[in-house]
Amino acid sequence: MEADLHQIIRSEQPLTDAHFQYFIYQICRGVKYIHSANVLHRDLKPGNLLVNADCELKICDFGLARGLAPADDAGFMTEYVATRWYRAPEIMLSFRSYTKAIDMWSIGCIFAELLGGKPLFKGRDYVDQLNQILNILGTPDDTTLRRIGSER
Repeated sequence: MEADLHQIIRSEQPLTDAHFQYFIYQICRGVKYIHSANVLHRDLKPGNLLVNADCELKICDFGLARGLAPADDAGFMTEYVATRWYRAPEIMLSFRSYTKAIDMWSIGCIFAELLGGKPLFKGRDYVDQLNQILNILGTPDDTTLRRIGSER
């Protein structure tokens, strides 16, 4: 692999919509495969996505990956996962039980970075990260807030 997606985004090389679509397709396909084995990657970010000269993408760095119990999509997990800019809000809010959705959040952040050329939520710390998410996406409505829960 010649580069990672972080290097490609930062380069002067122009990317087309076809590039964006192909990269996101490959990321989603790879994550679907990982999730089908009941594994969470937990650290998806452009630096962990290797790309060759043919724009073929490979997911790497499974150091934080964890398995899920097949009968239960939400297991008890450690809090430290994912690089802050790509970390789902439920992890930052100290939810110790989370699902495959955390990897999907990271993919959304990567997609936004591909389109915008810079990270969408570039928080300096946990609080700033959450503030940026709320400022850009808004706050959840009352119905959503009632559905949210944590064992902690």
